[in-house]
Amino acid sequence: MLKRPKISVIGAGNIGGECARSIAMKELGDVVLLDIPSKDKPELHMPKAKTLDLACCGSIENFDSKLTGTFDYADTADSDVVVITAGLPRKPGMSRDDLVQVNAGIVKNVAENVKKYSPNAIVIVVSNPLDAMVYVAWKVTGFPAHRVMGQAGALDVARYKTFLAFELGVSVEDIQGLLLGGHGDDMVPLPNRTSVNGIPISDLLPAEKIQACVDRAKVGGGEIVKLMGTSAWYAPSAGTVEMVEAIVRDKKRVIASAAYCENEFGVAPGQKGKGYFVGVPAVLGGKGVERIITFKLDATEQKFMDESISHVKDLVGVVGKLYPEMA
Repeated sequence: MLKRPKISVIGAGNIGGECARSIAMKELGDVVLLDIPSKDKPELHMPKAKTLDLACCGSIENFDSKLTGTFDYADTADSDVVVITAGLPRKPGMSRDDLVQVNAGIVKNVAENVKKYSPNAIVIVVSNPLDAMVYVAWKVTGFPAHRVMGQAGALDVARYKTFLAFELGVSVEDIQGLLLGGHGDDMVPLPNRTSVNGIPISDLLPAEKIQACVDRAKVGGGEIVKLMGTSAWYAPSAGTVEMVEAIVRDKKRVIASAAYCENEFGVAPGQKGKGYFVGVPAVLGGKGVERIITFKLDATEQKFMDESISHVKDLVGVVGKLYPEMA
């Protein structure tokens, strides 16, 4: 008898809840939504409430995915994919760097439980600061690097394409684009590899308009935080579920992801086992990150990439100071 994939989402907040909804509606597998009990209102059970509410959508949206809400990691046992969204959300005035000290401890605890209960899982990290939190999950689980990755590039590229579509007045489906490097402010734009149905973006927009779209994509998360008072969740969850689908359906999709790099794009050349997780075009399939697609950057692109890598190293350095065993 065929077995449906088991997908556990750790963190039942806005992103986690939306991930669970999308995974169920796409029927990518059975979903376990896990969180910790509320300290202020221990009688409440948020993950169970959300999964019960979602289950009642099944007859309307026509899906049969099994949904489980829990506080117990034992319910996540033998997951095929684990999505980690747990962590403190960004508040107005906070940078992703501000989150590292708190969220490193949270992700460390989650990763320990993933290692214990789902030793063969593929892990997708969404928690910020993303590039450092993926590193934490990798170090703590001890999983092969191809089974640990971060969702960042899918979101950054989505924002970039959206703002270009706004500017051009065309369907976002016809825009092809790519970004590299760290998440958010540290992303590396590649306008010369951006097109609209094959037409170079430079033929359609002046350089200053393209740069404005790049700049807006870089601070897209911060723009939403200022407007709403908390982090975005619809687009981050959509980017995450895109990655989940590529893995459980073995689609071999090329998706910008925070993947482990050493020689690729000059991240840590010749430093075996001393690489970092940065945004790169990755082929995602049933084995996780099945390969990284590399290409030659021009001098300006490489300069920006080197700066982005440097910032990722700084964040990982903070993690190493907090937890010397991860250095």
